[in-house]
Amino acid sequence: MNAPTHDILPDRLMSRAHETATRLEQAVRTVVRGQDHVIRRVLACMASGGHMLLEDYPGTGKTTMAKAIAKAVSGAVFKRVQFTPDLLPSDILGISVLDPRTHEFRFHPGPVFADILLADEINRASPRTQSALLEAMGERQATIEGTRHELEGLFFVIATQNPVEFRGTYPLPEAQMDRFAMQCALGYVSADDEAAILADQVERHPVDVMEPVASREEVMDLMAATRAVRFSDELRHYVVSLVSATRGHRDIQLPASPRASLALMKAAQALSLFEGRDYVLPETIQEVAVDVIAHRLVLEPEARYSGTSARSIVAGLIERTPVPV
Repeated sequence: MNAPTHDILPDRLMSRAHETATRLEQAVRTVVRGQDHVIRRVLACMASGGHMLLEDYPGTGKTTMAKAIAKAVSGAVFKRVQFTPDLLPSDILGISVLDPRTHEFRFHPGPVFADILLADEINRASPRTQSALLEAMGERQATIEGTRHELEGLFFVIATQNPVEFRGTYPLPEAQMDRFAMQCALGYVSADDEAAILADQVERHPVDVMEPVASREEVMDLMAATRAVRFSDELRHYVVSLVSATRGHRDIQLPASPRASLALMKAAQALSLFEGRDYVLPETIQEVAVDVIAHRLVLEPEARYSGTSARSIVAGLIERTPVPV
């Protein structure tokens, strides 16, 4: 699908994109109860062209949310990979197999060639297999057996992991964490929402009867509209100030890179569009900064042992960094 043509007025493009975003939100909310805050962030991450890491306890709805988003988009190719210790890079990227009829090798693409890829329990695979996603997530391409394959379309990766499991898991390396635009946690829902979840699944799971509410082309237009959301020079400097404040911080061993600045700008643009605006406010940047920056940081051992978290450090930097007028 090509980018929207120039004869579409910007305000009309923004209006259509906001309608698409609203329909997607409402559809996913019918399946995932009590997680409106995270649903908007995950969808905004997709609209910004980034990738999402969902980290939370088992049974909180991480996989259900990914499946609901895929069901809401008609024409989108959805693939799911259950990461295990014996998973190989070829199981993700694909492999060439000898065709006995032609005596030639034929490439069979792996699940990475999809619009929406669910990498379930990504930290259960070995670092070798995890690294198979580095090029794909960073450059939207995959080099397999010396041949480069472009990853066209949406290509949105939603990865999940449980924060309390240690046996049979491999921590994601810093380079892999940096490829995720955002990291969010769902948490437990309220008692009323949990009761609603029980009522929804008396006969069958609501995700099984979901109907698409947006086409693949409409989501592509949503991504194009996100890039057109106005972002002033003052806010660009503000984003850089927030990210650069992690460099030289006494409690941070590995600070955030310019990739974090790019992700923060794009996430703020997408969130602004979901909120119905075609421009970004400083408050929107502050709202999403922790989810964009914190997971990229590696803290000094003394800070970790004292109970300091990366999210609390970023929250403090937001309070101390001057906001442009």
